[in-house]
Amino acid sequence: MQIILLEKVVNVGNLGDVVKVKDGYARNFLIPQKLARRATKEAVAEFEVRRADLEKAAAEKLATAQAQGEKMAGLTVQIGQKAGVDGRLFGSVTNADIAEALTKQGFKAEKAQVRMPTGPLKMVGDHPVQVSLHTDVVVDITVSVLGEHA
Repeated sequence: MQIILLEKVVNVGNLGDVVKVKDGYARNFLIPQKLARRATKEAVAEFEVRRADLEKAAAEKLATAQAQGEKMAGLTVQIGQKAGVDGRLFGSVTNADIAEALTKQGFKAEKAQVRMPTGPLKMVGDHPVQVSLHTDVVVDITVSVLGEHA
């Protein structure tokens, strides 16, 4: 399906690009999320009229994400979790737990933005985690998991 992108999408293209993607990806994700529209003649003409507004909004989003990223860079988030004597957790620390801890510290983060390359954290200690605030802004933070003995 031919679509026109209304925002930058990772591994697809930039704002204003007309690209061909699989029908299901366009119908079920890009169009409902308001990231793209079908590339009809009317949609392309309407996009050209609104291009300046969309580019300005995208630049503002990027600037906001960069400002938040500068504040968040190098941050250490502490999360308490019940653990056994050997340091293994009963359960795990997930991206939702980290997003909640960031929100409590005054940062706006959703669980989908927290990237955990090794999966949920299952050991006590410090773990590096990435937070993707924008497609172009990825911040490294440290999650310090504190063991609480049962």
